[in-house]
Amino acid sequence: MQEQTAKGIAHVLIESLPYIQKFKGKTVVIKYGGNAMIDENLKNSFARDIVLMKLVGINPIVVHGGGPQIGKLLERLDIETKFVNGMRVTDTETMDVVEMVLGGQVNKDIVNLINIAGGKAIGLTGKDASFIRARKIEMKQYNKATQASEIVDIGHVGEVSSIDPAIVEMLSHSDFIPVIAPIGVGEDGCSYNINADLVAGKVAEVLQAEKLILLTNIPGILDKQGSLLTGLTLKDIDALIDDETISDGMIPKTRCGTDALEGGVQSVHIIDGRVEHAVLLELFTDKGIGTLLIN
Repeated sequence: MQEQTAKGIAHVLIESLPYIQKFKGKTVVIKYGGNAMIDENLKNSFARDIVLMKLVGINPIVVHGGGPQIGKLLERLDIETKFVNGMRVTDTETMDVVEMVLGGQVNKDIVNLINIAGGKAIGLTGKDASFIRARKIEMKQYNKATQASEIVDIGHVGEVSSIDPAIVEMLSHSDFIPVIAPIGVGEDGCSYNINADLVAGKVAEVLQAEKLILLTNIPGILDKQGSLLTGLTLKDIDALIDDETISDGMIPKTRCGTDALEGGVQSVHIIDGRVEHAVLLELFTDKGIGTLLIN
């Protein structure tokens, strides 16, 4: 029994060797969110994954969300939350809470976990060195009364207008691990809350990353029978959206991946963040655990 266990461990180590050699010196951007940010075991396994990547010569960059944590604090503060087309209406008071949670609590918790695991993480928001420039999103909504679309003001919700990679490159190509909260700054100096998937994709694109890994609460992209689709091209993605196999919240996540591929990222992985050591299993095993998107 002990001999079989030893052989199993040796096999795993040998299987990982060509991937470690292939990705050494390369940049991998990981969007961290969902259950992986809530469950204690998953949080600790994620932190160890990131530290191991850095130790074997890969340059990991973490971009995180924090929607549930924002929602909880807004509820505790008795601040009403409204959504338009799935996007949180973010007035000035709500934006203060968003910055407090994303740039403070959540960001520093992740930094602390990585540091405890033996890494050297540094937390950033897009306001640091103004490296994520944002512009306000104009949201259109159909008005049944007027039978026309109208622009709805959803406040401090933005999209990426540009990214200056200098500070992230400086950190990631040294001993440090950047941990980025998705808050950008507008030309007017105002803060904007940006979708974390979008920020991760744009960071990966600007840095010409080897990989973009998106952690989700599902196994990956599923077909209509619920089976995992393990490898997809851009043409496959278009067809799956057209026939509504990919729908609802998976469309923007998938489009984030295809935009990154078209922008020069080598591959995108949509993986199940509910699996312990999901990142390592995807990076360093032949089978992987999620959906691979390639150009």
